[in-house]
Amino acid sequence: MADTEKRDVHLVTGAASGIGAAAISLLLADGARVCAADMQTIPLEGIASGDLDRLKTVRCDVSSEADCRRAVKTAVDAFGGLHAVLHFAGIHSVLTWEELDAEELAKLYAVNVIGSFLVAKAAGEHMKSNGGGAIVMTGSGSMNSGGTGGNGRGGPAYTATKGAIIALHRAMARSLGPHGIRVNAVSPGSTTTAMTADYSADALANVARRTALGRIGKAEEVAAVAIFLASDKASYITGEIVNVNGGGSFGI
Repeated sequence: MADTEKRDVHLVTGAASGIGAAAISLLLADGARVCAADMQTIPLEGIASGDLDRLKTVRCDVSSEADCRRAVKTAVDAFGGLHAVLHFAGIHSVLTWEELDAEELAKLYAVNVIGSFLVAKAAGEHMKSNGGGAIVMTGSGSMNSGGTGGNGRGGPAYTATKGAIIALHRAMARSLGPHGIRVNAVSPGSTTTAMTADYSADALANVARRTALGRIGKAEEVAAVAIFLASDKASYITGEIVNVNGGGSFGI
């Protein structure tokens, strides 16, 4: 990493697996310092091949404001600052509208939408007084397709929360921009993560056929785009959504 890009302290949520775990591996390999946050135990031997002196872990329920503030404080205390947040934490739901109830919908909103706000708020409060920074949230290709649920598709609860995250990230980009804080989003298509682990072989094959590239995405492919958006190379990009879906859909 070039000296001019040494704004290298990253907070990664959803770090125990999937895209978050892939991001940690890529960041450590590039010399960054990482605070890894998750409710689950983070398997360091499985995802952290770099210098563990540059990695700090913290338990974090993103639906808890106190946990989000503690995660930011952990990063700052460990490494002296916080320059970027890669927010991948979220939960899935494949329930159809017939199966869905208000309790399930509220649970999805608490983690996916309120959690995104709380992480951005905690990070933004630090970055506002410390030279700015970058925040990357996570949408989903299901916003484009209108996921109906069932095996191989996010349902209405998941789709609705991911659409809300996109609206939220644009509002936060406007709000935080004057303080030198950029807010962008990645919007993955179907990707090999814990969320797709229970999809049947037929469902995965159908997803692959719906993409221009004819395959499921890899976690590291999404992580790499998020890392770019958080880097100085994307210094004039904010309020944008980058689809990482193999051509599963185009535009927003």
